[in-house]
Amino acid sequence: MLSVQDNDMLTQTGPGTPMGELFRRHWIPALLSEEIPSADCPPVRVTLLSEKLIAFRDSNGNPGLVDAYCPHRGAPLFFGRNEECGIRCVYHGWKFDVTGACVDLPNSPEGETYKDKVQVKAYPCWDRGGIIWAYMGPADKEPPKPAFEWLDYGEDRRYLRKYWLRCNYFQALEGDYDPSHAFFLHSTLDNNEGNPGRRFGAGVFNSFLNRTYADYIETDYGVQNVSVSRTSDGQQQAAVGHFYMPSYSSAGISGPDVYSSNMRIPIDDESCYMYRLRWSYNPFTQQQVWEDRYGGYTYPEQIPGTFTAKENKDNDYLVDRIAQKNYSYTGIKAFPIQDLALVEDQWGPRADRSKERLVSSDESIIKVRRRLLNAARALQEGEEPSGPWNPEAYRVHTARVTVPADMEPLEAVELAREKMTGPTTWVATKA
Repeated sequence: MLSVQDNDMLTQTGPGTPMGELFRRHWIPALLSEEIPSADCPPVRVTLLSEKLIAFRDSNGNPGLVDAYCPHRGAPLFFGRNEECGIRCVYHGWKFDVTGACVDLPNSPEGETYKDKVQVKAYPCWDRGGIIWAYMGPADKEPPKPAFEWLDYGEDRRYLRKYWLRCNYFQALEGDYDPSHAFFLHSTLDNNEGNPGRRFGAGVFNSFLNRTYADYIETDYGVQNVSVSRTSDGQQQAAVGHFYMPSYSSAGISGPDVYSSNMRIPIDDESCYMYRLRWSYNPFTQQQVWEDRYGGYTYPEQIPGTFTAKENKDNDYLVDRIAQKNYSYTGIKAFPIQDLALVEDQWGPRADRSKERLVSSDESIIKVRRRLLNAARALQEGEEPSGPWNPEAYRVHTARVTVPADMEPLEAVELAREKMTGPTTWVATKA
């Protein structure tokens, strides 16, 4: 368990908080590129790390992310006119560009001389990979842009959707590092013979008790977790996954030659957005595209015009008690919804981890918590995080290899680690 103080540090990301400052040292997703689809499009409200902001594109297509309120008298810029390379407040006509500079102050005789002294809070933005990325930290600490592998590929090799989650970012994140839950939460009652998840991944339903080796390696980007498990046919499977600072994981149902990532970005301390990504070095097949867009299993259907899944907290995730008795362990249809049903309310939307009782299967969660807390404390002491300044370190993905039963675990792990970069299939066999 965590102390109340450590739990607060881990989960609070508003301005001035230790974890909030750590997040602000990284480039993080602010919104989808499609939310501000074209030059001079309507502005969009954004709440990020408990800050109320407005996103827009100027006449040249450059994205901007600025304070939600005009510095003159606090009028909401959401109603502003997006025109001629700036957002203009409709209350008194003050206009600001994407850097936050006041470019017009028409309601005052001293406007031409005074406007250069006026600034609205603005954060640097970068449009890449279907995401508007923002850097919200000190200007003199701005790191290089992210360099994830999937940023190099177009929409034919990348599928991304955003979901609104009604819980703290870490409450959603730590489920990705819970190796024993899939054997229960995501299972079906036919020994998983008819489980839809079999179409997408290997080893998802292996019992945690089948593990023979596990280790956690701290890296510039976060934590690398490796494991070796016995398989049902008497072989071994070595796997490697990743926690990427500040709140990304390589977890997620995917499949051969397809990789996944979940990015949880705090809205405030009791809600977050999840950017759910699947990507490949090769163009997706029609079947893969159909499953992502319309299958409803890897990407649950959303209420039109929102980022809310149709199966949600307000309707008890459409739990089917008949299916729960006869087919599914939960009675809830899709993998991501099964997770949401359990994480959106753990002692409320921001869990009190001083109440919990952890066991050995929670070791991975403990490592990720410790990595974040240590980094936040180090930043408080003046030690800047190294990861944002080494974006190439983030160019790693999941890997799994199947090896003979008599292979040493460390050798099997090294085979898996060799496949963390570059095109590869998830499951490779070494004779």
